[in-house]
Amino acid sequence: MPHFGFPVEAIIIFLSVVGLSVYLDLFAHRKSTEITLSDSVRWSLFWVALALAFYGYLWVRFSKEWADLYLAGYALEKSLSIDNLMVFMAIFASFGIKGVLQHRILYYGIIGALVFRAIFVLIGTSLFLASPWVGFLFAAFVIWSGIKMLQAGGGDGDELDDYSNHWSVRVTGKMMPVYTRLHLDRFFVRHHELLEVNGDKTAAQVTRIGTTYVTPAFLCLMAIETSDIAFAFDSVPAVIAVTQEPLLVYAAMIFAILGLRSLYFVLAALTKYLVHLEKAVIGLLFFIGAKMTLQSWNHAIGDTGIHISPSMSLSVVLGMLALGVVASFVFPAKDEPEETVTNPTNPN
Repeated sequence: MPHFGFPVEAIIIFLSVVGLSVYLDLFAHRKSTEITLSDSVRWSLFWVALALAFYGYLWVRFSKEWADLYLAGYALEKSLSIDNLMVFMAIFASFGIKGVLQHRILYYGIIGALVFRAIFVLIGTSLFLASPWVGFLFAAFVIWSGIKMLQAGGGDGDELDDYSNHWSVRVTGKMMPVYTRLHLDRFFVRHHELLEVNGDKTAAQVTRIGTTYVTPAFLCLMAIETSDIAFAFDSVPAVIAVTQEPLLVYAAMIFAILGLRSLYFVLAALTKYLVHLEKAVIGLLFFIGAKMTLQSWNHAIGDTGIHISPSMSLSVVLGMLALGVVASFVFPAKDEPEETVTNPTNPN
């Protein structure tokens, strides 16, 4: 296929839709208000419909092949994001963050995700276009991600990791003093404010005396941002394995990310039911890794005569995800006693 490039019309439409979406998803919901499950479902459906509308535009304006590449990348990024949201749940549990404050932290977390995805997509696609041999490295990244998920799934799945001692938390604690308790929905609190509330008890509730303190809410945000950056190292190569067109890669990732905040609250309610979806995602990563290896071999070494079309990639991605969802309801997990994570108050 020829390069999709950067059609001016497509860029204008994409940026306009994303700009409006960012306003709706971030600024129109910037207040820390409780989000209900029904609201989360409606917003999640809205973001999926918006992504499908862009798919329809690409199909009608350009071709089905380009549209299929975008949709396959979108579906893959959305499915990989589910595993990332599970990590967010563990992070929130580690810091004792409840629903309203989760909403506020995810608000800023998504802003960071939009910026870092743009940087990683630019670097990743540039490297791939510079040499077809880079594809082998990306394929290794994707396959290694699948292996890590496979190994992580070998446990009982009931225990949540404790992120209160995450390296980003320790680094933040060394840079600024920490107030070890939540203070409303604030990320920072000044010393004189704590004196007014806690009086002489303030010294016992901070890691060291300072003029301004970070709260556990900010430490939680740092853990989420750094975890998302690490996640991007896995997801960006995976989507680039589907298509190396920067505009299509970024569009797929952004449309998948924009609805994550609403999707988080849906998954919080459904996670115990979608027990086999992660297995489908692992299978997809191995498929995508093999696809990129084959593609890189065809370009760097010699044409094998075997080519995986965009429509076939889309069919495999959607088919495996659907299989994972169906299997989760046909073969549900057995009920087991839930285990909780102790919520430490001292980040150090």
